[in-house]
Amino acid sequence: MKLLGIHHLTAVSASIRENLRFYTTTMGMRLVKRSVNQDDVSAYHLFYADAVGTPGTDLTFFDWNMPREQRGTNSVVLTSLRVNGAEALKWWANRLTSMGVSHGGVIKRDERLSIDFEDVEGQRLSLVDDGGTGDAPTPWHQSPVPHEHQIRGLGPIVMSVPDIKRTDQVLVNVLEMQHVREYKADAETTDTTHVYRMNGSGPHAELHVAVQPGLSPARLGAGGVHHVAFRTRTVDEYHAWHERLDSMSIPNSGEIDRYYFRSLYFREPGGILFEIATDGPGFSVDEDNETLGQKVVLPPFLEADRESIVANLKLID
Repeated sequence: MKLLGIHHLTAVSASIRENLRFYTTTMGMRLVKRSVNQDDVSAYHLFYADAVGTPGTDLTFFDWNMPREQRGTNSVVLTSLRVNGAEALKWWANRLTSMGVSHGGVIKRDERLSIDFEDVEGQRLSLVDDGGTGDAPTPWHQSPVPHEHQIRGLGPIVMSVPDIKRTDQVLVNVLEMQHVREYKADAETTDTTHVYRMNGSGPHAELHVAVQPGLSPARLGAGGVHHVAFRTRTVDEYHAWHERLDSMSIPNSGEIDRYYFRSLYFREPGGILFEIATDGPGFSVDEDNETLGQKVVLPPFLEADRESIVANLKLID
């Protein structure tokens, strides 16, 4: 029983209209699901991905009116978006510049070429050359980005902790990730980043943990990350993960059916929220692929309250 890699990452936006424009227009991702936070129906939950919402391509946002994130440790500090090849990165460097997005140019980190930048609310992002590894995404034909340069998915995700010991125990002994290497993020830092690999090779299957004891704890806000989710392919494996967490006395949410996938939440020792999510049933369970993201959709248990829920949502396009 092995996790397959990153399933999705969920962050916070306090400017959801600008968020929608940035990820669809600047980044060329498709809005594949326009729904609400199932635990707070006053807020949108938007999902950006490839053309069909392939697991591992989803970058999602809660629409919460919060001040900006207070950066620090015990948090996710970098969200990587994969592209294929050095030529793609050169293309993206030109595109970001032309769209008025500041970036650091093409650099090498952990022996991979990448470009660091931020979205409109300061979420830290990086485009990373994945060398064509991982599941092939489905191109979105209406994207402003050419097929060959479109975002291929998520990974690696970089999180920060002040001490590695207890986090390492959870990643290795509980989640069965493999510690494969270490690196320095740049020549000036003394902080070490540890690389943990799930089932597969390439950045889609990696979680990077930066050890940063000199930082204060982060405070969640706009531009910050709420949680990171890992893929499990089948419902049987999902049940087995729940049994494993319980058997190891790790507090967790219990099994939650999110309708588009099933979820299981728990916090690693530094307080970062993890989720284990199933690949299916997927976003086409209640919409045709051709019309994904065009209207507000709700899971069946919220449909009775549709009128009041939709009336309280913002107009975003």
